[in-house]
Amino acid sequence: MNQGSSLFTGDLMAAGRRGQVLVVDDSRAQRRILTMSLQRWGYMVTEAGSGEEALRLARETPFDIVLSDWVMPGMSGLEFCKAFRALPHESYGYFIMLTSKSEKGEVADGLDGGADDFLTKPVSADELHARLRAGQRILGMQAELVEKNRLIRATLDELQKLYDSLDRDLIEARRLQQTLVRDRHRDFGRGAASILMKPSGHVGGDLAGFFEISARRVALYSVDVSGHGVASALMTARLAGVLSGASPDQNIALTGGLDGRRDAWPPEMVAARFNRMMLEEIQVDQYFTMAYAEVDLASGRLQLVQAGHPYPLILRAGGGIELLGAGGPPIGLLPNVTFQRVEAQLAPGDRLFLVSDGVTECPTPEGEELGDEGLMRILRDNGQLDSPALLEALVWNLNAHAGGGDFPDDVSGVLFDYRG
Repeated sequence: MNQGSSLFTGDLMAAGRRGQVLVVDDSRAQRRILTMSLQRWGYMVTEAGSGEEALRLARETPFDIVLSDWVMPGMSGLEFCKAFRALPHESYGYFIMLTSKSEKGEVADGLDGGADDFLTKPVSADELHARLRAGQRILGMQAELVEKNRLIRATLDELQKLYDSLDRDLIEARRLQQTLVRDRHRDFGRGAASILMKPSGHVGGDLAGFFEISARRVALYSVDVSGHGVASALMTARLAGVLSGASPDQNIALTGGLDGRRDAWPPEMVAARFNRMMLEEIQVDQYFTMAYAEVDLASGRLQLVQAGHPYPLILRAGGGIELLGAGGPPIGLLPNVTFQRVEAQLAPGDRLFLVSDGVTECPTPEGEELGDEGLMRILRDNGQLDSPALLEALVWNLNAHAGGGDFPDDVSGVLFDYRG
């Protein structure tokens, strides 16, 4: 036996059995001639005198090689080959048809029926041995593929376990992130704030919220951290901590005031303090955009800063919509930048909307962004709704604009109703 045959037989022995050959012929003499040659070459041989008997044996034993006569009483060799291929064995059986047929059409029928090779009767021992070695090489490659597929399946199973574990962690992280904004709606008496937060993935990099500066002053903010995923979510968690109304001593926007009462830095100073914190204290390769506003509940006076964020909007009680802001650089990119304060006046019934670019840059399936004009159109069409319903309608319209698919970016904002 040559080296390739030795390796093949060794592989089969490692699997618990040697190469097993099924010889199928209605002639007992022909079977014995083939069997003696095969046993001399080291194969384990099983004989069958008919296609029906061979099929019964093949159901019980996954033979490596089958030598079958074509013309037999009852089930022909071609019919047996088709039935053999239909058996639910994981391993492959190499099928050699023994025939006196030489017409190309008949050979094609045999190949279509599942035969791998043909030998013309009477069979030459040397040619049979050569065809068996060719079959052994193919079976060796098939066994190698089966083993590689097994390893791939095992690896995929391990990856799936890791993915499931990570997925559970991200779901828990999302629940924790949702707690960063405990109140989605709050009534301040002379005004009320409503929050929209819809992450594009398990966890998001957007943050929207509000806090009370004093009995007559309210701060509102909308933040969008660069990037996506866990790193952005961790940054929003840190920013939520320094914009919390529940911990005024940690709030970067608040100060004790000259008389000891709570006060706040002007919006442009809040942005500057954030910029210094990002560059000097946190020092990571991240930045964020922000719109931060302060509203005087008694007078309606509004002052805000826009730091790389989409333009804030005022929805006037009469139906008009105004864009505010002056652009401004993002926070955490450049040192010693100047942020510009913008002032406006709110009248009773007006609404202020700070919104992230996940809304204005939401694309259609063809890639066309919604833009400021598209956002204003949605707000005009739904202007009769109260603020929570208006935010819900905005999400529905965005979903329709995106073609019903998932949003590619976080969608967030804070909508403030001024009653005066």
